[in-house]
Amino acid sequence: MKTFFIMLLLAFIPVFITSLLFFVFILELMDLFSNLWRYLAHDAAIPGILTVSLLYLPKCISYALPISLLFSVSYTLGNLYMNNELIAMFAAGVSLYRLVIPFLLIGLISSIGIFFFDNFVVIDTFRQKNQFFRTLVQMSVSYSNTNVTVMSSDTRVIYQCDYYNNKKETLTKVTLFIRDEDFNFKLRIDADWAEWQDNHWVFHNSRIIEWNSTHTQLTHRQVKRLDSPELNEKPSTFRKTTRRIEEMKYDEALRWVQSLKKAGLSYRQALTEYYKKFFLALNPFIVTLISAGIGSAFKKNILLMHLLTALIVSVVYYVAQMITLILSKGGYIPPLAGAGSSFILFLAVGIFMFRRART
Repeated sequence: MKTFFIMLLLAFIPVFITSLLFFVFILELMDLFSNLWRYLAHDAAIPGILTVSLLYLPKCISYALPISLLFSVSYTLGNLYMNNELIAMFAAGVSLYRLVIPFLLIGLISSIGIFFFDNFVVIDTFRQKNQFFRTLVQMSVSYSNTNVTVMSSDTRVIYQCDYYNNKKETLTKVTLFIRDEDFNFKLRIDADWAEWQDNHWVFHNSRIIEWNSTHTQLTHRQVKRLDSPELNEKPSTFRKTTRRIEEMKYDEALRWVQSLKKAGLSYRQALTEYYKKFFLALNPFIVTLISAGIGSAFKKNILLMHLLTALIVSVVYYVAQMITLILSKGGYIPPLAGAGSSFILFLAVGIFMFRRART
């Protein structure tokens, strides 16, 4: 049995390395040509373009690994089927289930490895790649925001403004609802604008609505300048959300989701992307299981057919994942279901195909 395993690995490893290099090259070319017009428009230097491609390399490896496993495992098994080499193994009493154990172990180890590789290598290099690319093509990012609603960390103060100017750190047309310790209405502030000074907000041309001393009637008063150190929600809270979960490590992404919750901002999309990071790490194992099932599907043109099969299965899988993610971000299904339903579906498909494979 050990000899069989060694023979399988010797047939698998060259195909896997070749396919990994091929798919990485394709992904690099896709990124290059999709941004070629930006490079030409800004006269980007060749060393800068090569730096972007180099920083994108770990991300390409992360993307290409599942597709490469899918192709190389199915091609290796298909080639053995075509040459009738597996017939001798089956005649010797070696079942397909025992035969693919090395491949399943490789898929499992790849899933564990890609989990840590993404967290400790891909995240940093991908973030650097995006930052360097924006600098290279002179792409500016605006953090100013419109129609902003923010809740303070203690959930007692709710801010709403028509416009937040990030450069000047000002709010325009501001409304505040402030609650007491029992979370009952305390007062409302309407201001023409507010500015960030000395680590708190200063409101101009304000109208304050609050209870009288007996809490029996609402009173109104005008304040030209309202300086309240208690209203100290940081300007960064009002910024347009431009941070991307895929550029954050796992612990950083979790803190970001929690901060969105505390601020009263929409967090479904961020939470879905956070769960997605974990399920993406399981892709190598899933595709290995699927490829073990389709390895015996073709006896002619196995190189072309297994390459096409790998691409088709990958496209279908990622399209299904995209659909469930959209449903989750739209609030139709829970974030966990949006991130994991495509994984569970293809896991079931992989098990079904594996059980139906010719032995």
